[in-house]
Amino acid sequence: MRWMLLIAAAGCLFAADPKTVHFESEDHKTTLVGYLFEPMSAGPHAAVVMLHGRAGPYSSLANGVYTAATLSKRHKEWGAFWAERGYVALLVDSFKPRHYPQGFPKGSYEDRPPEVSEQTVRPLDAYGALRYLRGRRDIIGDRIGVQGWSNGGMTVLVTMSEHAPGIDRPTPETGFRAAIAEYPGCGMDAVKGRYTPYAPLLMMIAAADEEVSPKVCQEFAQKARAAGANLEAIVYAGAEHNFDDPGKTKQSNPANRRATEETMRRAEAFFGARLRR
Repeated sequence: MRWMLLIAAAGCLFAADPKTVHFESEDHKTTLVGYLFEPMSAGPHAAVVMLHGRAGPYSSLANGVYTAATLSKRHKEWGAFWAERGYVALLVDSFKPRHYPQGFPKGSYEDRPPEVSEQTVRPLDAYGALRYLRGRRDIIGDRIGVQGWSNGGMTVLVTMSEHAPGIDRPTPETGFRAAIAEYPGCGMDAVKGRYTPYAPLLMMIAAADEEVSPKVCQEFAQKARAAGANLEAIVYAGAEHNFDDPGKTKQSNPANRRATEETMRRAEAFFGARLRR
């Protein structure tokens, strides 16, 4: 797969493991763990905040060791992807600081504790990451995007709402400049009714998603666009949930490979047009 070869080559340009950093969530009570992927070029840089899904940021083979060395391949490769293109990428761990380092299994949505809610808590983590990045001298403060997968994609939808927790009267200048949500669930109470993201939003929907409803997400996107939202939704025929997981199980499906390659291309162009000066 061409995109995987490119990322592997890019990974040779910087350290094997990202830098571990700590910063406060906008809940003002949780010290979060973050993993910073930095480009080799001199700054200042645009940046991307990355939000993991319900399984958390670590490999299923972490075996109780939750560090930069045991991050999942997908998160490492996306971090490398952005760093190689001149962005600082910050992967936020919302679960380990709240004592759920292993994340949650498939089908557990109704049983997850409120302290990791994508509707009320995790957006505060996203804005904590935004504040942290803006405090760095190597970051262009008004050129920061956010990207999330699955439950992290749901967090992105709430984070980009006009009524997002963690920020007052958000705009692309005061909040995130642009956002990408990959295969999110779209039936949350927080995004029901009129939904207008305050900055451009790109959604990637897997047509054969077995965890969330692609139909609900398509209807959500159509309704938002009809109300004037700057939202683009791409539907990938035959693609499954977690289609960009680089493991053999997902990438053995040609539809997942095509969706992954197209998502990489679109993501680069989308952020490039909105985060670059």
